[in-house]
Amino acid sequence: MNRLPLVVSAALFYTTAFAAEPAAPTKAPDTTKPAPPAPAATPATPRPQIPPPTLADVPYGTHPKQVLDFYKAESDKPTPLVFMIHGGGWVAGSKKPVGVATYLKAGISVVSIEYRFIAEATKDGVKPPVLGPLGDAARALQFVRSKAKEWNIDKTHVGATGGSAGACSSLWLAFHPEMADPKSSDPISHESTRLTCAAVSVAQTTLDPQQMKEWTPNSNYGGHAFGFPSFAAFLAGRNSIIDWIKEYSPYELVTSDDPPIYLSYGAAPALGQDQKDPTHTSNFGVKLQEHCKEKGVECELNYPGAPDVKHKSNEEFLIEKLKK
Repeated sequence: MNRLPLVVSAALFYTTAFAAEPAAPTKAPDTTKPAPPAPAATPATPRPQIPPPTLADVPYGTHPKQVLDFYKAESDKPTPLVFMIHGGGWVAGSKKPVGVATYLKAGISVVSIEYRFIAEATKDGVKPPVLGPLGDAARALQFVRSKAKEWNIDKTHVGATGGSAGACSSLWLAFHPEMADPKSSDPISHESTRLTCAAVSVAQTTLDPQQMKEWTPNSNYGGHAFGFPSFAAFLAGRNSIIDWIKEYSPYELVTSDDPPIYLSYGAAPALGQDQKDPTHTSNFGVKLQEHCKEKGVECELNYPGAPDVKHKSNEEFLIEKLKK
């Protein structure tokens, strides 16, 4: 049965009925009285962490931001560890909530770290500012390894993960030469900073503005890591900080002895073209994968339509590598 006449009739009824009703007179606002204050915004309720950490806000340094959460997988023998570094451009973000249930079920413990942001590192006099979050990540990793016996961790099987800036930090750890100092009077500094593997999402794989512009012309990220107020200033001042770029850009640090890497992105690459989201483009992944292959380092790249993808997710990759 065709319902169109009924619908039209109903529409005409409501339109005619309400159009025929005279409009109520409009009362002029009383400008002699102050307008009532707008209702205060209701703060968002933080999402609970499920499951909750076994140990929360464990300090690994003296700064209030140098804390971490530990999630213990139940096991009779030492467990591998996933080391999580949150994203947020090194200027925002939090160590929770994070997805840990899949790892715990697989018998892998998890640590999620907080760290100093760029502004806090700058206030502390850290140069370049990016050394704040990156150095904190390295220190947190050493601290966790120092707790291996107490926390039932196999410190020879540690994989890092994170998104965006947390991904860049994870890659920096994965590619950086060993930072342990066996001669230090601090026993935590004796611990290794090397990783078994890393699996990251939407990573910035270089902190070289010239490379960024070549790969993605509308790049605009990274100057704050070295104290520049804008990307234009960053690019113009590149030569003055080339040594810092070589020290803190993951791409620059790749060597043949580095661990296997997994990179995931939400869109296909288009090298040499402007991107909708240049800060998280898979152009970063394509160029790092090329570089890793040249150095003989395993690097799997996943994006929509990517070839030769063996693992569906960061979790799948990390679980396979850490459970070997």
